[in-house]
Amino acid sequence: MSFFERLKTEASVEWRAYTEHPFTNGLADGSLPEAAFRHYLVQDYLFLIEFARAYALAVYKSPRLADMREAAAGLSAILDVEMNLHVKLCADWGLSPADLEQAPPAAEMLAYTRYVLDAGMRGDLLALKVALAPCVIGYAEIATRLASRPDADAATNAYRVWISACRRFRALRRIFTLAPAMLTPPPQLSYHRHRRRRRTGSQ
Repeated sequence: MSFFERLKTEASVEWRAYTEHPFTNGLADGSLPEAAFRHYLVQDYLFLIEFARAYALAVYKSPRLADMREAAAGLSAILDVEMNLHVKLCADWGLSPADLEQAPPAAEMLAYTRYVLDAGMRGDLLALKVALAPCVIGYAEIATRLASRPDADAATNAYRVWISACRRFRALRRIFTLAPAMLTPPPQLSYHRHRRRRRTGSQ
């Protein structure tokens, strides 16, 4: 069992409640109220801004050059690809870039993104990736489940274009992984703990 599978097993009830939320079922069968979807579109855009900050933090927290490049690729994918795609999809729902950027952030969005950034600031790269995992991996699971629903691609489903786009987002978010090499902490001090101890002169 992989590291992340162990984490999911420990929180299986919460994980299913998240990945099988009624909101996602409403997307799949087209029954989701339009107002709820518009609210999601706006908050997801604001979330992407904070998501990009987390990837930027991952560059700083990376102990190896390969990790830095991985995080930088993820940051570029968010800023240069995913956000542009999001804006184009929102335009189909009558939402302009100004509508998205000037909207007030929801408390739920702020709570999660502040938690992620706080976990990343306080911990190492693995701590940041674990905090991001519900979004990165959960989003992929939701996209896979939606794509498997026959009613998701029905001509009468107003959300079919968004569901199709989710598959592309899923591919982008695979860039950010829980690398196996990070799962077993090395016997020596971590890079950032080592730097702190050198500054303080402690052993």
